[in-house]
Amino acid sequence: MLEEYRKHVEERAAEGIVPKPLSADQVAGLVELLKNPPAGEDAFLLDLLTNRVPAGVDEAAYVKAAFLTDVAKGNTACSLVSRVEATRLLGTMLGGYNIPPLVELLDDADVGKTSAEALKSTLLMFDAFHDVEEKRQAGNPQAQEVMESWANAEWFLNKPEIPAEIKVTVYKVPGETNTDDLSPAVDAWSRPDIPLHAQAMLKARMDKPLETIEELKKKGNPLAYVGDVVGTGSSRKSATNSVLWHMGDDIPFVPNKRYGGVCVYWRKNCSDLL
Repeated sequence: MLEEYRKHVEERAAEGIVPKPLSADQVAGLVELLKNPPAGEDAFLLDLLTNRVPAGVDEAAYVKAAFLTDVAKGNTACSLVSRVEATRLLGTMLGGYNIPPLVELLDDADVGKTSAEALKSTLLMFDAFHDVEEKRQAGNPQAQEVMESWANAEWFLNKPEIPAEIKVTVYKVPGETNTDDLSPAVDAWSRPDIPLHAQAMLKARMDKPLETIEELKKKGNPLAYVGDVVGTGSSRKSATNSVLWHMGDDIPFVPNKRYGGVCVYWRKNCSDLL
């Protein structure tokens, strides 16, 4: 599994893009390696488990969550991942398959506090919210802490403050940018693979657009995409994904997706930038 994955990493690097996230089959292979790690591979295996598995309800996330749940509950021994660390890693998976075990682990004397800390910053609870509330009413102190944290919006207030001033480098695309410029229909086959699809952004519109972006990044500022009109045409999530891939920030623990970026509104016939 590691040999095939490293070959894939080399092939993608030759194309100038990051490797794909691990598939469900690859995560299953990774789990077996984690149970009996080859010599010298500890750090690499942990990095794959932590950073290269999709979050949410992806099939690969199901395999990861099942393994971490078994370790967190003490059902599976792993020399590289402790019960506490397994619980913490469950808390990085945003929502989906990780939620039921985290709620259940609130009752665990050894990892209950770790589970509570994970749930405090987890919002995609859906009906599991009521399970936490039931535990709170039953006197579970960890559940009480989680409910109070949610009520106090600590998940939001603990985020870094927005700086009073942000210095950006403008990437100006004259005229109108439509969604087909950012996510060409002829490259629709690659849309699920965000880093690959982002290579097609503006290719029919400008000469060497991505090279220009990389040059502007050397100035050390975040980039702001600026145009006279931006985003006309059909609604495409992939268009936003392409811009974010080149101008956004990596999402911790979530491979091949980015967030953030700078959105600027220019009011015509006025000299102030809002």
